[in-house]
Amino acid sequence: MRVLLLDLLVERSEFGHGGNQEVIQPLAKEGDVDIFLLTPHMQSKESGIKANEEGLYFMGEKDVPNWDHDYPFWDSCEVPMGGNIARFYRVALPSGIEDVEMAKWLEEIKVDAVVCSGSRKNVTMWEDWMDGASSLMRVSSKSGTPTLGICFGHQLLCKSLGAEVTRAESMSSGIWNMKLNEEGREDILFDSRKVEDVGPAVVYSHQDHVVTMPENSILLGSASHNKITAIRVLGIDGGKLPAWGVQFHPEAAKHRIERAFQWGHISEAEMLSFQRDHDGAGVLDSFANVVLGHAP
Repeated sequence: MRVLLLDLLVERSEFGHGGNQEVIQPLAKEGDVDIFLLTPHMQSKESGIKANEEGLYFMGEKDVPNWDHDYPFWDSCEVPMGGNIARFYRVALPSGIEDVEMAKWLEEIKVDAVVCSGSRKNVTMWEDWMDGASSLMRVSSKSGTPTLGICFGHQLLCKSLGAEVTRAESMSSGIWNMKLNEEGREDILFDSRKVEDVGPAVVYSHQDHVVTMPENSILLGSASHNKITAIRVLGIDGGKLPAWGVQFHPEAAKHRIERAFQWGHISEAEMLSFQRDHDGAGVLDSFANVVLGHAP
């Protein structure tokens, strides 16, 4: 199993590397997993060029001149998961290429899934590196590769497909029940949460909002504060592709939240707003089942 993961919260280790582990854990239930971590907001221009030329270009510390050294750099590590091993490697995202070249790169590296994490960056405050990340999410979602955009990743995916993203006056942080529509209630991503009419309880922490639907997609669910909370991408024939964007954080397990507070990454008020049990693990299990079903 090979997963490509846009690791955009790397500087907040418990939500970054810790959150990545929550995403990968259900994927590791049937074997070892190799995870290729992309940090395009920190990588050098030269490393992006090398990725264009070499496919998987494994990065060292010299390749990330914009690294936030509040979090110690590492280029690879192994994490035991349920009797199997998850191997994490930092690789470079190709830069300065169009969708056609990005599609060729994605095909060449042969991954079984693409995931984009949340970020302290903002889609409404566009930066140059987001062009390549946006291209990757657009290409991956249309290719039939299982794809999941989380929070920032949801916004990036939606914008890459033509949606509008705007910034609210204040943050939305807490746990709300998402209201699934008919498409959402029937969608495989929410298989584990068909028992409550109110829909799954999920964790939000964001200020940007997707406010128009992306092209070739369907709405699955909304929240009281966030109309476009979950979407699924459609193919050109109207068929459902295994690609989703979710505004919430399914990877924000309670023990990760508590440790993030202990390490000073979130305030006590934020921690208290996240104390209610939520259904993120079920969403990640459902996505893992999709990936495992697609993998050769």
